[in-house]
This record gives sequence, structure tokens and C-alpha cells, in this order.
Amino acid sequence: MKKLLCLMLFVQACAYNPVIDSAGKSGTFNESKSVEITNDLQHCKTLAKENTNEIVEGSKYVWNYYIRPSVLWLPPKAEYNYSKIYRKCLNNRGHSVLN
Repeated sequence: MKKLLCLMLFVQACAYNPVIDSAGKSGTFNESKSVEITNDLQHCKTLAKENTNEIVEGSKYVWNYYIRPSVLWLPPKAEYNYSKIYRKCLNNRGHSVLN
């Protein structure tokens, strides 16, 4: 059981894939920034990995999907910092992130 939990910690820690609307323009820029999407995805992913801890993010996954249901979902859900940093980085670079 411990091996399974450790495996889930490392597999689920960085599994966020943003959905980006690349057809429109952002309100803060005059031209479309979607031509730089590949470069921005790589930079933001690296930035998010450098500023989060995989063990902490994995423990949040275990908390949300294994421990919380056992206590009838009474405690609040843990928020993932990795996806929050990733999404904020893409938004600041002028991309419209849908999720």
C-alpha cells in the first residue's frame, strides 16, 4: 500500500495540461500572442516545476481523492499550486486559459 501511495505522489504531481483559446486576442495586447504558445508553454511549465514541491503536490492529490472521501468530504479540498502558477504565467503572457 505504501508503494502505491508513493507512486501516486510522483505520477500525479505534475499532470496539469491547460486548455488555451488561441483564436482570439487578449484585451491587454493589440496583436495575437498565440504564435508564441509553444515557447510560453515550455517556459511556464519549467517555472511551475521550479516553484513547487512534487511531494507536497502529490500529498494534496492523495488528500483530495483518498483521505477526504473517507471523512465524508467534510474538510476543504486542497488547492494545487502547480496548476495555479502555470495558469497565472500563461495569463500574464497574454494567453486565454480556459481551465
